[in-house]
Amino acid sequence: MDARRFEGKVALVTGGNSGIGLAVAQGLVDEGARVVIVGRNAETVANSARALGASAHGVVADTARGADLDRVIAATREFGGGRLDVVFANAGVVAFGPLAATTESMWDTMFDINVKGVYFTVQKAAALMGKGGAIVLNASVAAGKGNVGSSVYAASKAAVRSFGRTIANELVERGIRVNVVSPGPIETALFDRTQNAEQVIAIKAAMLARNPMKRFGTSDEVAAAVLFLASDAASFITGVDLLVDGGAGSF
Repeated sequence: MDARRFEGKVALVTGGNSGIGLAVAQGLVDEGARVVIVGRNAETVANSARALGASAHGVVADTARGADLDRVIAATREFGGGRLDVVFANAGVVAFGPLAATTESMWDTMFDINVKGVYFTVQKAAALMGKGGAIVLNASVAAGKGNVGSSVYAASKAAVRSFGRTIANELVERGIRVNVVSPGPIETALFDRTQNAEQVIAIKAAMLARNPMKRFGTSDEVAAAVLFLASDAASFITGVDLLVDGGAGSF
């Protein structure tokens, strides 16, 4: 395998300051790309960009806000010299709760970031991309499940999966591929940031019980799938949903 699959390419990774996004950004840098990472936390964006080195540039932005996205695209254009080859639309949030406890605030936050943010990230980024470009959207195995307490989160990720099909069809004539990666239970700090300790323990235990592999995946395992879909090795693949879930969505 060519160890420099992204030599000379420019990439944009939203939610690239931690977890899966940071793992993807690191992989892209390691394989020759220049990468713009985006996140809402100024400290982690700065620290992650510094750790990635001179081939990375950090932008503090909320992808749910159109004006912020415009700044992201402007920064990407400048850092990449006017080109953009790879987009990983990864920024997302999660919250769980039963129907009766779901609030409008929970709904608005998840749909603003997970759905609107992803859609307009792709819309604005695609204007910089040309033939050979690759876009990967981060959905979730939850999109195809009926897990109790995940109604809003699952619906937001089902929307992302739908985008993968329709936008892929729209952009195929421009030579831009669009695919989706759907992680299952992955060991990241996301749950710890959004749930209390008791909820985290219960959620993780339930996930492990349902997972055929009986373990959590890692950010690096998801990143490997994203890098494959973004690379020329996947040149005849568009519109697919690649499950990285230990079998949770298939059995």
